[in-house]
Order: sequence, then structure tokens, then C-alpha cells
Amino acid sequence: MPKMVKNVLILSCCLLASIIPVAVSMADDDHGEHEGRYEHIYHYDDDDDHERGERSSLAPVNNGAVKQACGGCHIAYQPGLLPADSWEKLFSSLPSHFGEEIVLDQTSKKMILEYLHKNAADHSPAKHSRKIMRSLHGQTPVRITETPYFQEKHHGLPSGVFKLPAIGSKSNCVACHLTAEQGDYDDDAVKIPR
Repeated sequence: MPKMVKNVLILSCCLLASIIPVAVSMADDDHGEHEGRYEHIYHYDDDDDHERGERSSLAPVNNGAVKQACGGCHIAYQPGLLPADSWEKLFSSLPSHFGEEIVLDQTSKKMILEYLHKNAADHSPAKHSRKIMRSLHGQTPVRITETPYFQEKHHGLPSGVFKLPAIGSKSNCVACHLTAEQGDYDDDAVKIPR
């Protein structure tokens, strides 16, 4: 092989070797707008908690006032799904609650808010709560579905799945998460209705 052709071949290989990592990196970004952005949230898989002795599940809601006030229209969401500041922000907008009028006396409001604060994601030992907190970067969303953790965990679902009659919206956790009311949102307890 002539020396010039050999040098061109070597140069081409070196050039290719320097381009491939960039191309692969760019291709990874194409898989989803959040791909890689949340890698620090998921430092290990959701299914290996028991091996590590961690509590995966959130504490189920055991407060009667919360169950009555919140559970009448939707699942009484576990406080560990949002930080305390988000619960405070949510309560500051009452009596308007996502288009519904919620009327609570001051005693009930105070008792519910204390319970939510005490058990919020920033005070919860549950793995899901810690991952939610790591995903927020100082944000205080008032919808669980607005948390980056929720969005990343659900980004692979077909766009129309939440519009199915059996689901209706992203906030209807119990439609797919069969053990949501017990605070268990692990993937092995998910069944998407048809």
C-alpha cells in the first residue's frame, strides 16, 4: 500500500474515532428530551429496594381529616409526593382548587397542613420522596404531575394513554398503580387499563 494512502487511511480512522463519541452523545439526546438530564435522580433501579433494606413505599395517608377533605374527589395523595413548600403553596390558593371550590374551617385547614408538612417529601425517608426532591432543583410545583420525577417516570407512555376513559387524567394514579392508596408506586404493581 502506498505511504500516502496509508497516511490518509490512518488520518480517516483517527477522525472517525473522534467523531463517533460526539455522534453517540447526540443520538442519546434524541431518545427523549429529558434523557440524561435525570440520570442523577435514578442512581439505582426502583426494583432493588428490599435488597438494600430501603423503604420504597410512601407512608399511606392515615389522617382522617386528610382522607375526608382530599379523598372525596381523588385519592388522598401521600404527602411524600410533594415538598412542604408545595403543600403550603397549594393550600394558600384555597378555596379555589384546580377549578373546584374547597371550603375548610381554619381548624381543619391547620390540622391538614401540619400533617402534610410533617410527612412531605423533604421529611420522608421513602426513596420516591428523595428522588422527587432531587428532581426539583428548588421548584415548588403544586401538581404532582409537574414534578420532573413524575414526568421522567411517565415519559415513555403513549401520548393518549391518560385520555383513556378508564384513566381520564395524569392525576388518576389509582387507575394504573394498583397499590397507590397504600403508597406503593413501584412498577411491578402497574396495570394500564384498556
